[in-house]
Amino acid sequence: MTTTMAITLTTALPADHRKRLMSEAREVSFEAGARLFEERRRADRFWVIRSGTVTLDARVPGRRAAVIDSVSHGELLGWSWHFPPYRWHLGAEALSPVRAWEFDADTIRAMCAEDPEFGRSISFWVGSVTAQRLHAARTRLLDLYAPYGSGHRV
Repeated sequence: MTTTMAITLTTALPADHRKRLMSEAREVSFEAGARLFEERRRADRFWVIRSGTVTLDARVPGRRAAVIDSVSHGELLGWSWHFPPYRWHLGAEALSPVRAWEFDADTIRAMCAEDPEFGRSISFWVGSVTAQRLHAARTRLLDLYAPYGSGHRV
């Protein structure tokens, strides 16, 4: 759904920071249709997608949740773990079978606090993904619910 170039782990972090982050990775998998997280619930982990696709959705009062964006190979799934109060801003569901690397949020936040350079790299990565997702959410919601032409992409 996104028309902008994906921000992947490989392009976002320097090799030494990627290696450090990956030392904390745990391999996980999800079946198609599995809910990975729900809006407003505690954000205590995040993932980097290895294969498959996850859709991101937002609750819309009086309607079904609106699919906002999708995340696939090499991309970060979950940014709410990085910003207090550590609550998910969107929901996520596996569109297809998914394999991913999972990271514990407390562990990675502690690593960021211990090494400011590593922390800046992680913050830049997460911030860039957040900005991209917020733009996608705005555009998608305008496309779905605003009068014709309001969601024009710039």
